[in-house]
Amino acid sequence: MTDATPPADTNGQNPQADQAQGQPQGPGFRILTQYVRDMSFENPKAPESLRIEGKPAIDMGVEMNAGGRPDGLFEVDLKISVKATADDNSPVFQVELVYGGLFALQGVAPQDIEPMLLIECPRYLFPYARQIISQATADGGFYPPFNVEPIDFAAIYMARQQQIAGSPAETGQA
Repeated sequence: MTDATPPADTNGQNPQADQAQGQPQGPGFRILTQYVRDMSFENPKAPESLRIEGKPAIDMGVEMNAGGRPDGLFEVDLKISVKATADDNSPVFQVELVYGGLFALQGVAPQDIEPMLLIECPRYLFPYARQIISQATADGGFYPPFNVEPIDFAAIYMARQQQIAGSPAETGQA
């Protein structure tokens, strides 16, 4: 009979052995639940809006919010707003979704909590929010349904940090 247990490893290159020996795992998070906090779909000109020629103009916005809770967990919300208009500027459809998750962080250094909550957690929530928006537009009669393009949450976070760093309140300018 052979032993299927991996050999002990003292240099951290065998995570199963490290865990078995009680060494801590690296930083990370667990998602405890995810949910739709708020959802709105409008198709004000239906059924005419379903017969427009060409592609509508899309105006999309993305926001991320995070906050701690008294129980040590963190709530993260991903808000995606999509407004489609025809060539004559008439509305085609509008979707607003606030999709949230409840996260437990483990082994995350204090300076890394904010980036974890505003980059990694939304990155995890995004595919589910994208599917909900796609399904809403399909249920609204649009074919093909609208699919949100992948979002670079790290770039959004960095741009926001630069905006905060350059704001008059931070630089002492009036």
